[in-house]
Amino acid sequence: MKIVFASGNEGKVKEIKEMLEGTGMELVSLKDYPNVPVIVEDGHTFLENALKKARIISEFTGETVLADDSGLSVDALGGEPGIYSARYAGEKATDDDNINLLLFRLRNIPQEKRTAFFCCALVLYKANGSYDSFESKWQGVIIDERRGDNGFGYDPVFLVPELKKTAAELPPEIKNKVSHRGQAFAKLKKALPEILKK
Repeated sequence: MKIVFASGNEGKVKEIKEMLEGTGMELVSLKDYPNVPVIVEDGHTFLENALKKARIISEFTGETVLADDSGLSVDALGGEPGIYSARYAGEKATDDDNINLLLFRLRNIPQEKRTAFFCCALVLYKANGSYDSFESKWQGVIIDERRGDNGFGYDPVFLVPELKKTAAELPPEIKNKVSHRGQAFAKLKKALPEILKK
């Protein structure tokens, strides 16, 4: 079954292809579709943004579309960066820019109060307009020192206490099981046989 993944983020595409291995789903990215409409992510939640992306791309391609919206919420910052995670330091911000701004805003917050979680909202949207959604969270703590070379985004400063490693220090096969995205995909995979019958 062919599924269009509503993202041009190659880091995410690679991660998700690994997660969907063995499901019989062929994942293609937006790079395979020229002139894709620009989507303004103006929802108030990760789920609203994922649904909007999935619906617009499904209408554009006529295919079943998988979209995710995910990000980091830091408790001491009232949930920031939240839905603005990818553009926290501005529209053209790099991962480093975003991390630098995050650490600057947390500079006076003690380590034990830097609890945070990654959230992932997944939407599988069919061309007939029906969809299924899945959400998961991954708890952690923000540290000052970047550690690890795997992953992307805020992974180098997101410490997973029970593993004593940052998300960027985890090998992909571990991260893909325990992460917010991994957990949301586990829910999707479990529901897939039922979804495909609809």
